[in-house]
Amino acid sequence: MKSSFLLLLLLGLCTLAPLRAAEEAREAALRTADDARVAAMQSPDRARLGAILSDDLRYAHSNGLVDTKASFLDSLLAGRLKYQGYDHAERNFTFPAPGLALMTGRTRIKVQNDTGLVEATLLYLAVWREEQGAWRFLAWQSCRLPPPPPAAK
Repeated sequence: MKSSFLLLLLLGLCTLAPLRAAEEAREAALRTADDARVAAMQSPDRARLGAILSDDLRYAHSNGLVDTKASFLDSLLAGRLKYQGYDHAERNFTFPAPGLALMTGRTRIKVQNDTGLVEATLLYLAVWREEQGAWRFLAWQSCRLPPPPPAAK
């Protein structure tokens, strides 16, 4: 009986290993895709961004403005949005359904916009979708974290 249990346990572990390896490969592919997205936002290029962003993009900025793929591309390419810094402090991926990935985390941005230079720490939820065999950036929603309180004297 004890050996049967150990055999079942071993078989269970053997079937989980390939699943975890597949998830790690998807995470690595998504990290690479997201790094390419950030680089393309910092040095805007229509072709690179067009290949990364889904045609169904919904980009909700932390100030409440919402962009489509067309309006986001226009803002980046016209220089109305200039991402000068974009540093992930935390970035996690989960896979709620086949071909769909949620990216959550915290990032520090530095962006020049119509109102001036904005430096902020954001919490975010992003959605990636597999489209025609490639991961495409589908949605972004973020909120600003308040600045830390001044240090006590």
